[in-house]
Amino acid sequence: MKWREIAITTRQENADAMAEIFETVGAMGMVIEDPQLIASYIESNVWDHHDVEIPDVPEGMIRVKTYLAIDDALEERLAALQEELSARERSEEWPAHAWTMTDLHEDDWAHAWKAFFKPEKVGRRVVIRPTWEEYVAVEDDLVISIDPGMAFGTGTHPTTVMCIRALEDYVHPEARVLDVGTGSGVLSIAAALLGAKKVLAVDNDPVAVATAQENVTLNQVDDVVEVRRNDLLSGLEEQADILVANIIADVIIRLAPQAEALLTPEGIMIASGIIQNRLDDVVEAMTEKGFTIEELISHGEWAAVVARRAGASAEG
Repeated sequence: MKWREIAITTRQENADAMAEIFETVGAMGMVIEDPQLIASYIESNVWDHHDVEIPDVPEGMIRVKTYLAIDDALEERLAALQEELSARERSEEWPAHAWTMTDLHEDDWAHAWKAFFKPEKVGRRVVIRPTWEEYVAVEDDLVISIDPGMAFGTGTHPTTVMCIRALEDYVHPEARVLDVGTGSGVLSIAAALLGAKKVLAVDNDPVAVATAQENVTLNQVDDVVEVRRNDLLSGLEEQADILVANIIADVIIRLAPQAEALLTPEGIMIASGIIQNRLDDVVEAMTEKGFTIEELISHGEWAAVVARRAGASAEG
């Protein structure tokens, strides 16, 4: 299959809105190219091979990319994308967005980035290892072997790292964990390796569901992790002690009421994927639904919230 790669330069604070727009037109995920983040990775020697382009964008800007299948629906989706962007530019005084478009074969897209994905210790114990790289574990390491495939989730993005570090703090042996928007399954696998009793991983993208299941099997946690295709929390009835959602601010805000209903008393919600300037909105939405904020975690322009549902003594 061939794909149309669409690259758009925008302000950092627009990343959430861009992800929402891409989802609306049926695009396959979003890649964020942040020049500051890429430069920091190169400087810290996270990559031992880094002939990667630092995006040539103005200060405070990022480049976002998404992918549309080249099929009969392509022109309709491109028109819808143009309409969504134009509406934002008119109503919210966004700057005009310049597009570039490139056609890619699936193999080019799926494999070209692999040279830059290396084993990385992302928490106190959790190590992410791509399947094609060797890693010699030391005592107490929990190594997650992963092949993200087409599911957009290597486990090393700051938003994922913050979730993993929070899971290290809150997962306990009897914990039931719900991973919303699991992607490649890395957070579900981390929860299982950290000792969770049961993990339910959900995603509405069939590619992500298939990839997550493959990674769950690869890491031999099938007995703990169930992967299921589902539209966020819609229709779910399983109670969870920990709910983790590494998505975007607007979706987290919409999920707060459902999350509160699915969490056990004193249950924990870990929410990430939040641009710093949307953090107050997320905190307000969660506190309005009875959550108590346990931690606010920052990583560059990204933030995560760890919140606790009201206990039994505080209920109606």
